[in-house]
Amino acid sequence: MATSAAAVQDDPATNFAKDQLRAIIERIERLEEEKKTISDDIRDVYAEAKGNGFDVKALRTIVRMRKQDANERAEQETILETYMQALGML
Repeated sequence: MATSAAAVQDDPATNFAKDQLRAIIERIERLEEEKKTISDDIRDVYAEAKGNGFDVKALRTIVRMRKQDANERAEQETILETYMQALGML
């Protein structure tokens, strides 16, 4: 059995698969590191905004809203307003 295991490890297809797997893992690791760096940069920008007197929670809400489709945003705002009226908050 040991000789067949060694033969499989020397198989070019197996070596290619191993190399491909290693390359994929290394790409993911690089992207995860870039994601962490970007996340740190975003946190720094929010900290700067807070230092300049801006409300970070409001900024995050605006960023989230700007990602939405205009119709989706309008629908959510209408639902929120309806609920607030029902609760006597408006």
